[in-house]
This record gives sequence, structure tokens and C-alpha cells, in this order.
Amino acid sequence: MVSMTSHAGTDLQPPSFSPRRGSLDDLAAFMSERRKRGKPPGDFAQFEEELHQRVMAVERELLAEELARGDIDAEAVEVDGVSYRRAVRSIGHYQTAAGVVQVERTLYRPRGKARKGAQSLSPLDLQVGIVEGRWTPRAAKQAAWVVAHLTPGQGAEMFERLGQMTPSRSSLERLPKGLNAGWEAQRSELESALRKDEHVPEQARVVALSLDGVMAPMRDGGAKAKRAQAADEGKLTRGPAGYREVGCGTLSFYDEERELLRTVRMGRMPESGKATLKSMLKAELGNALAERPDLTLVALADGARDNWSYLQGEVLDLLDEAHRKVAILDFFHACEHLSAAFGAAYGEGTVQARNKFDAYRRILLEDPRGVDKAIGALAHLHKRFPKRAKIESVLKYFRTHRHMMRYAEYEEAGLPIGSGVIEAACKTLVTQRMKNSGMRWSNDGGQAILNLRSWAQSDRFDRAWALIAARYKAEVHTLANVVSLPIAS
Repeated sequence: MVSMTSHAGTDLQPPSFSPRRGSLDDLAAFMSERRKRGKPPGDFAQFEEELHQRVMAVERELLAEELARGDIDAEAVEVDGVSYRRAVRSIGHYQTAAGVVQVERTLYRPRGKARKGAQSLSPLDLQVGIVEGRWTPRAAKQAAWVVAHLTPGQGAEMFERLGQMTPSRSSLERLPKGLNAGWEAQRSELESALRKDEHVPEQARVVALSLDGVMAPMRDGGAKAKRAQAADEGKLTRGPAGYREVGCGTLSFYDEERELLRTVRMGRMPESGKATLKSMLKAELGNALAERPDLTLVALADGARDNWSYLQGEVLDLLDEAHRKVAILDFFHACEHLSAAFGAAYGEGTVQARNKFDAYRRILLEDPRGVDKAIGALAHLHKRFPKRAKIESVLKYFRTHRHMMRYAEYEEAGLPIGSGVIEAACKTLVTQRMKNSGMRWSNDGGQAILNLRSWAQSDRFDRAWALIAARYKAEVHTLANVVSLPIAS
């Protein structure tokens, strides 16, 4: 991508420290004065701060000098086959990891008919790889990592306390959205490039595919309309009416001892049928099985119908019979249903309910006929308490998923039986970052954060960043034999 960004209206602030002399001279003079005292500083914290400010000033001065080398001051240049004529010399403000620097550079505009209304082009930006018109590559990478984990307000405060760069909250809000727009435009190709240099762990024997979702607050969640409808129907209007489901997916590799080796985490903002997330999971799985067709594939999830219509119908059923594959219902979700049934029969939280649950939980896990025995116990409860709907629904749940609940057999084969990995993904990708008090998300803004967090949690951040950063660079060629025109001052 070619960066053609206007630099007008920047909210970046000038450097907080402006040396009277050259920064290196100022630093040398400062240290020389300290050494002459011949005794420890009285206030070491103040010394640390003053030294840090001067060191940062040196770094800014050197960065500004190097940035200036990327400028081209010629009559005309060419980028991607398009020629541009020199328009104006101006001061650019760039956010570096050491703070803002000011650099004079030349701006160009397209020649001929394309010139009208076109934004200016900066060879300096393209040759250096300035991100979103203002960030140097290192500064942008640091800021992107921070907002993946902290809110823009928290990130701005963190940077200020560290005493490096001091980006504003608004600039930290805009950066991930700008990065995300470019990524989403070429998502399939870029994700393919991410997978290209990855390999299945050598010790892996099992690959597990999981799918789930978590509700998140949305700006366009239709909260008012939903509450009004509930009120009209005489229902309670409290609760997360403005929430929609964010989809999460994981691809995990296990060794023969069921030790988790690596997980790829994915998150997508609300979308009908989780279509994009499902295509991403399928691409990740296809890449893994192409490299290691000997892996046993485990589809692992709770009992949600949509999850299994995808995992069973669109993944397992389409795999060649040569692939070893198995569908497993998460053991802990099965136990939750079992506990609810005994609670409905004997009273929730009673000693009898707990004892019955503990006994059948062990049977379900350890007995080769565990699921059949659990179904038998539930059928007996249903006969004793035919009007208790919870017992009937749990019995139906166990009968429907019987073929996915052979836990003793799965344990013997060294297969994972718990969907803790996908539960953790829902919590760490979405809940921890996107469900703080007062938050509301647009699809674009939320996806920008989900992408950054998923890369960080999948050990992909550095490689994803390299792909992003490359899109902000372009070759700039100087054109010869161009008629000179007056340059604006």
C-alpha cells in the first residue's frame, strides 16, 4: 500500500525537551558537571529523570537526521508507475519511540488530470515506511502492541509514565483502525503468508479444532429497540440487550501425553453464521493437515447446535476417511448438565445431589460404558420426577450427544476431552479487553483489537507486523528532464 496521507491537523505535540545546544553536547556537559561534584547526587530520582530526558533528546536528534535522509527534493518522482510533481517543502511531525521529531521534507502531487483533489505524497514516508502518516515503524509497532492489551487511555498514561514517546489517546484509538483497514482488505492473502513460515510442532500427535462465542457490547446492538420490544411484551428490560456474539476459534496441537504444544487463536466480530471465522479455521486446519496428515483431528466443543453443524458437517464429514478424526463433547459441559439434573431431582446444593453427581462424574470419565450408565441414571430420575423439565432436557442432551461422550476411550487414546482452550480464548481475546465498563464497539474498531490480540496470543505478532509494515513502503524514483516550476514556500 502506498501512503498518501495529509499531515494537516496533526494532534502530535512537540518534544517535551528542547536542548539549548546539540543533544550530544548537552548530554556531555550535563555528565561532566555531575562528575565534577565528586559525590553522589542528593536526589537520585531527579538525576535519573534529567539524564533520561537528555538521552531521549539525543535519540530524537539522531532519528530526525536519519529520517531526513529519506527525503527527495527533485522536480518530479515516480511511484508505482505514477509520476508526481514537486508541490511544497513543509515540516512533518513524526512520532518516534523517543518522542515527536520535526523534519523538513518535500511533498508531491500527481501530474496531469489526476492532480485535482489528490492528497500529497511524501517520498520520505514511503522510503522509511511511515505508518498511517505519522508513526515511525518501531513506534507504531510498540503502540499497536500496547493497545492490543490496554485501552487507549491506559496506553497513553503508560507511555507518559515510561517517559519515551507520549502519543495522545486519540492517536492510539486511530492507529489500530488504520492498520486493520489495510489488513482486512487483503486478509486471506496475508493470513496465508503468516502460515507459510509456520510448522506443526514435531512432537504433535493430535490437532484439536474448537469453536465458541462470547457476548460483547456493540454500538449498533439495537439495545433501545430490543428493550422497547421487551417492554411491549411485558418482559423485564434489564440485561445485555445491546450485546452481540463475538466468535472465537482455536486450533491446538497436543503431544502423545496430551500436553498442549501450541494454539492459534482467532476472533471475529459479530457476523451471520460466523462465516469468516469458520473459513479461517478451515484454512488453518487445511494447512496443518497438509503438512502432517498423520495427525488425529479432534473436533471439541460444547453442545451448541451451530458449533456442531460446522465441526461435524463442514469439517469432519468432508475429510478423507484416511484421516483419523473424532468428535468430542466437552467433558466439563457434560458435567454441568449432569449436575443440573441431580440438583433438579434432589435439590440444588444438597448433600445427596452432590454425592450422586460426584459418583456419576467419575463413572462418566473412567468407565468404558460411562455414558450409557449416566443415561440410565437420568432415565430413572425422569421416571421418578416426570414433571421436572430440567431432568428431561439433560436426558435428551445426553442421548443426542452419546456418540461424543466416550471419555474413558478418549483418555486411553490420549485425546483432549476439555474445551478449556476455547473457553480461555473467549475470555482473553474478548472479555478481558472488550467488556470493560462503558465500552461499546463498532465492528471495525473491535476487529482491529481482535486481530492484534489474536496475533499476540498465537505467537504471530512480530511476523504479522512485518507484513503490515511492508505495506507502508514503496520505491520512489526520481524523474529526469522535467521542466522546472516555481515551488510554493
